[in-house]
Amino acid sequence: MKKQIYSFAAVIGLCAMAISTPGWAGKSDDTLNIALKLENYNMDSYFTTHRIGIIVTRHIWDSLLYRDPADFSYKPALATSYKWLNDTALEFKLRKGVKFHNGEPFDADDVVHTFNFISNPANKILNQRNVKWIKNAVKIDQYTVRINLKAPFPPAVDFIAGPLPIYPNEYYAKVGPEGMNLNPIGTGPYKVVSLEPGKKMVFEKNQNYWKGSPKGQPSIKTLVWRTIPDGNTQMAELLSGGADWMWKADPDQAELLESNPGIKVQGGETMRIGFLQMDAAGTSGNHPIKNLKVRRAISHAINRQAIVDNLLPQGSKVIHPACYPTQVGCTGDIPKYEYNVEKAKKLMKEAGYADGFDLVMHLYRDTNMAEVMANDLGKIGIRVTLNKQKPGVLRDMSIAGKTTVNFWTWGSYSVNDASGSTSVYFGNGVERDLAKDQQVNDWLEKADTTIDLAIRKANYKKALSRISDQAYWLSLWSYSYNYAFSKDLDFTPTADEIPRFFTSSWN
Repeated sequence: MKKQIYSFAAVIGLCAMAISTPGWAGKSDDTLNIALKLENYNMDSYFTTHRIGIIVTRHIWDSLLYRDPADFSYKPALATSYKWLNDTALEFKLRKGVKFHNGEPFDADDVVHTFNFISNPANKILNQRNVKWIKNAVKIDQYTVRINLKAPFPPAVDFIAGPLPIYPNEYYAKVGPEGMNLNPIGTGPYKVVSLEPGKKMVFEKNQNYWKGSPKGQPSIKTLVWRTIPDGNTQMAELLSGGADWMWKADPDQAELLESNPGIKVQGGETMRIGFLQMDAAGTSGNHPIKNLKVRRAISHAINRQAIVDNLLPQGSKVIHPACYPTQVGCTGDIPKYEYNVEKAKKLMKEAGYADGFDLVMHLYRDTNMAEVMANDLGKIGIRVTLNKQKPGVLRDMSIAGKTTVNFWTWGSYSVNDASGSTSVYFGNGVERDLAKDQQVNDWLEKADTTIDLAIRKANYKKALSRISDQAYWLSLWSYSYNYAFSKDLDFTPTADEIPRFFTSSWN
């Protein structure tokens, strides 16, 4: 298997830049220049599912609680305390003296407006899984709020501490999602000062950020987020000092960058997993993927370990269940598919496809990995054509029944619960469900709506075992990312795949 190969001219040029240590401008003018491959296509947190959107959300806004990335414990944030009143009601005491970036004071009205807006299906926020468990929010007094659940939902606190930031009610009622996209306003450690859609975002630290935040006080004055799709260009920017930080450097890039004494390369496993989602229910028509033996053949034909060893940074692992292993309810005690080309060919023959068939695999990233998988499938007669789309477009295509096999990645919004992964792609009323297995859906319904941990685990195990046995999707690997940044920068990666620049500083 071949690793990424750079052009000879590109390698010579980059190596030339690596000979001497550049003087990074970031530290001298207190500006952190961040290089990103993908743009954040909507600044309103509730109308984007992109990882970049999740990251910038944590910088602009705060949530009621904050989940510590080191031990996953919950810390007081905009709420100073909370308690379960019963299985379907949470009460929060709110922090006094906090203001939004526009000067609007924070209180119960902001929480009630936010939760009632996002839980209203008519408002069509993109990830309904994050909010569909919310019945409503009720103001008890100016600094007390009760959040009512539709049914028992054990990971509610984890969602509240993660992808559910609080918006200013007066401002949001006036400008709506369109206005929030153009001019985001939060209580967070950084505020947005300029936007060039698809190109650049500029944040400045909130000089009046509220004291006692578990995020700490921001140190670096300015964050400049630039969209630089080409990996070689990102490297050139980092090596020349035009950028101070880049993400997801592949192994070859990391090796080259490490040769520069002014750059630090650091990696580590994240909660993000890759997987192939297969249209077992035939939502896209009558095709071979509906055949269980074909799906099992595909699962045996892909050499996942070779891809991990050759194309992913150290720390990535082959994953078997339809969830990330640390998530509550996730288990590896399920049927597994070893790499076995001969077994895959036998299954293809038994399914009536000894001569193979044509297949379109849809994807939105990691073309090099998709090409290797396509080559593996070619060995058992499946002739793969790759169709790359933007993530939002691919999501809509899948929901509309226009795709047969999708190469996805999913970071669970960093929610450490199987409901944040498995139940996003399977379940009653789940738009992304391409299996339509009522048995799986019933087990997930039980697991997602009881606070009894033993019952949850038992039902998740049943669902995960059947998902694997029926090869509704093939879990591929966990993602470990290489972070490359100036040695002038004090930066610590976290397993939840959320770079926190509000905890960073200059050395």
